Amino acid sequence: MAIIARRTTSRRRLLSDINVVPYIDVMLVLVVILMVSAPFVNPSLVELPSMGKSTRAPEAPLEIVVKADGRLLLRDRGPASASTAAREVRLEELDGILQERLQQHPETPVVISGDKNVRYESVTKVMDALYRMHVHHVGLAVKPAS
Repeated sequence: MAIIARRTTSRRRLLSDINVVPYIDVMLVLVVILMVSAPFVNPSLVELPSMGKSTRAPEAPLEIVVKADGRLLLRDRGPASASTAAREVRLEELDGILQERLQQHPETPVVISGDKNVRYESVTKVMDALYRMHVHHVGLAVKPAS
């Protein structure tokens, strides 16, 4: 809004000013609202499972051991297996072995035991392979806290 200022001279001049006080008031109200509501907002925290809440291991699992150097060992502790010795397998061979076992016993649990120093990527590759094979019972072996 232009205001016409009158001066003692005969010349008229437009004064254009913006009143910023209402904007400051609105901003202060918004800051107060944000400060009051900030403690009520829950940050997205990740709840990791603790060792104390781990469940009992399954009776006859098929165990996949991921070594620190990336090698995979397969240990069959099922009812039909004669020994519990681990044999070395490749990730590509794992599909055929698991399909054969899951046809006989479809509810066979699979436990992944990863070395403490193994890369996370190696464990996720095994989990992805198990997911693509439609294995429903997958667990991670952990050592209980002492």
